[in-house]
Amino acid sequence: MTFTDNHSELPEIQPQPGTTVDIAGGAPHPGLADLFTRPLLRTVWRRRTHRVSRGAKVSAGTMTYTSRNAVQPLSELEEAVLIAITGTTGLTMPDRPFEDPDNGTPIMSKPNLTMAGRTAGSPDNAQGTHFFLVNDSGTYFLRRLEPAPEEPFDAATLVARARRAKVKVLDHRLDVAPDKRDFPAYLDSNRFLSNLPGTTLLFPVVDLSHQYVNALMYLLTQPDGARPTLVDDRNFYRAAGVRKWVKNGFLNGELKLPLGALGPMRTQIEADLLLQNLMLTAEAMGLGAWIHATINPQIALGDPKFSRAYGRMLGFDFVTPRWRPADIWRWHIPLPKYAKVRSHPVRLPAPDGGAPLIAAACPPMYGSMSEAVETIIQEKFGRNGVYTDRDVFARIYREDYGQRYLTEASEYEERVIDCARDICEYILRTHGRFPAHTDAIHVPGVWLQVHHVENEYYEQFFANGLTDAHRSHDEAWAH
Repeated sequence: MTFTDNHSELPEIQPQPGTTVDIAGGAPHPGLADLFTRPLLRTVWRRRTHRVSRGAKVSAGTMTYTSRNAVQPLSELEEAVLIAITGTTGLTMPDRPFEDPDNGTPIMSKPNLTMAGRTAGSPDNAQGTHFFLVNDSGTYFLRRLEPAPEEPFDAATLVARARRAKVKVLDHRLDVAPDKRDFPAYLDSNRFLSNLPGTTLLFPVVDLSHQYVNALMYLLTQPDGARPTLVDDRNFYRAAGVRKWVKNGFLNGELKLPLGALGPMRTQIEADLLLQNLMLTAEAMGLGAWIHATINPQIALGDPKFSRAYGRMLGFDFVTPRWRPADIWRWHIPLPKYAKVRSHPVRLPAPDGGAPLIAAACPPMYGSMSEAVETIIQEKFGRNGVYTDRDVFARIYREDYGQRYLTEASEYEERVIDCARDICEYILRTHGRFPAHTDAIHVPGVWLQVHHVENEYYEQFFANGLTDAHRSHDEAWAH
């Protein structure tokens, strides 16, 4: 699998300072104009964590500090800039080879799950990372919108798109009761400065399931003799539903790959890259930013192991595999009453009862894993699939190269699809959930807090606590 850049649909002319308009239209917005002039390397070099938000209190012995400032939440425009950094930015570029230069045999060259680009790379452009935004007005799921026709760098467009992206899932901050702000909900000192009034949090969760299936198929496109035999390290290293594929020579029986070694298929890295982009953007805006441990991920999503004590929180639906005697040695689950240890999130229902906001590629969303695999194939190559939208590829390539790519680049052969389907069916049949060795929906366990900085605190205690962006922020971004 490859990480995909996202820069093929940028206008020829970059925005210049002074070209932005404020929310009401008319005058240039000074905050955005200032942001465009911030050099990237200087921002990276000066990037530092600022944990103390405006209006906060720090208890630290002789460095104890109590703010005299009122809590100041981010403005709608400030949040809109951050929301834009999580979203789509254009279209990706399929710039991979189509054939093996040594023998001219076709190479499968259509691995992407989507062609929509983003501010950070993604394995096979899976783009499985979703964000929640938490502020004083509530907790929101951020829908990914279609790319803007042009770069949305004026205030009115940014705010309008942010409003469209936000889906309120809670009318309050995602948090636990004040008397439960300790372990396992919060880690150590984080509980004193994390998720305070006035702060904005960006919380990533990653749907691994679609890319898990897609990456299995990509793995099985290797040349003859290089396709591994998947074995189950949780079932005495037996063949993971692929005996017939070893017997007929499609897989190399001497080249064994444990399911556990696949892990999350590297898809979780998307979230880390996006969080870094968000932090650098906040730094350049002169805001405080802090990547740190979230509320315990299982608590935050509403895992049944914790929901009695903490409530449903975000309200994800979880699947708990039925306990089987083999779970004693496979997963070290000694009795049925401990089956919830293997629960994992598979779906986020919509508040209005509509289509789920997040839905994993596994039961109960599908009747079987064969159905889930077929749906992914259709979403890539079917009538309305990623690789059948000729208009999209006409926008990516010059002249008629888009049509040439669609015609010449190879897709999955049927043996690849059938073998991947057998592996997926084996995993669900044997372990009662899919995937078995990782969660369908993964939580990296870190979030980004962004806030107005308590400038006086950093001026009092630190030699280089603030940059010029922090000092000039209020004037540039005045409401």
